[in-house]
Amino acid sequence: MKKHRHMERWKSPDSQQLRFWMQAAFIGLCLWIGLEFSLWYFWHEGSGNIYASRPAGVEGFLPISALMSLYYLLLSGNIHPVHPAGLFILIAIVIMSVLMKKSFCSWMCPVGTLSENVGEFGKKLFGRNFRVWKWLDYPLRSLKYLMIAFLVYVVFFQMDENSLRMFLDSPYNRVADVKMFLFFKDISRTSLIVIGVLLALSLVIRNFWCRYLCPYGALLGLTGLLSPFRITRNVESCIDCAKCAKVCPNRIAVDRLHVVLSDECTTCMACVSACPVQNTLELKASRKSRLTVKPAWVAAAVAGIFLLVTGIAMLSGKWNSAIGEAEYSRRIKDIDNPIYQHNQGSAPQENMAGQGREPGGGSGTGME
Repeated sequence: MKKHRHMERWKSPDSQQLRFWMQAAFIGLCLWIGLEFSLWYFWHEGSGNIYASRPAGVEGFLPISALMSLYYLLLSGNIHPVHPAGLFILIAIVIMSVLMKKSFCSWMCPVGTLSENVGEFGKKLFGRNFRVWKWLDYPLRSLKYLMIAFLVYVVFFQMDENSLRMFLDSPYNRVADVKMFLFFKDISRTSLIVIGVLLALSLVIRNFWCRYLCPYGALLGLTGLLSPFRITRNVESCIDCAKCAKVCPNRIAVDRLHVVLSDECTTCMACVSACPVQNTLELKASRKSRLTVKPAWVAAAVAGIFLLVTGIAMLSGKWNSAIGEAEYSRRIKDIDNPIYQHNQGSAPQENMAGQGREPGGGSGTGME
């Protein structure tokens, strides 16, 4: 048993309250983007009478298009003009993970915030969160890595610069944001059932989607392994209370590790906040490092990287899509055309539309 002097509690900024407010701010931003996009869509559809400009931030919900744009940038050195905001948001999130592990997941991601709070509600409802058996947990956790591996294989190994450009220029990708909106606007019974099942599972198994199915989280987990910072435990001052492990949303056995190397760590700082002994759990570059990263620094880094990257995109004129309002209006009114379908990995080009094209319509491979 450690000496009683180690039991002295210490005051620190409430990292979880800080994280809550950052999550709330980002949820508010997403809701505002959703409202603006809805007004913009209904105006162009012809059923709305309130005009709003299209919010480029909606492209943050097009991760596959952003991943293709990123690879296109690496191959060609050019930023593709369709949905460039999605590319910059992806770049910002990857930089976050390289610096502060999967911090986006716990400090900003709206799906992560929803999943976390559903789990907390389930804990209050049932008195606990249940855990998947270890023999099943590992195979289930591999699912998200299999999904991101498949996406990386298709994009990075099956597509060259020309095929990437053709997809990014395709009618389907040009209205991918509209298609995403229509998915939720006219959501099918099957989709509702799937979402309901995921919510039900998240009630009893905390962070079910994030832990087992989110390919975005898998990507950030892998890039997060490059982060120089780790949660580090001082074995000498640790009193073995296991409070850190109990509060960890990702079920990492922090109390048994010297350094947390897990790809599941999201730098949420819950374990550091729960530790009752000063200087026992810290976020630092190495066990011998004197520099300790405070929760406020994590928040500042996450928000700062996001604002810096997106701000550079805006100031450089690379933030807004080159698709004009007139083109969007035309395509929204013709959204049921087969050229806006994506079947078996193939996005039709506009010259395949035949009689479905409007006179004077664009080719789908150039900007209008």
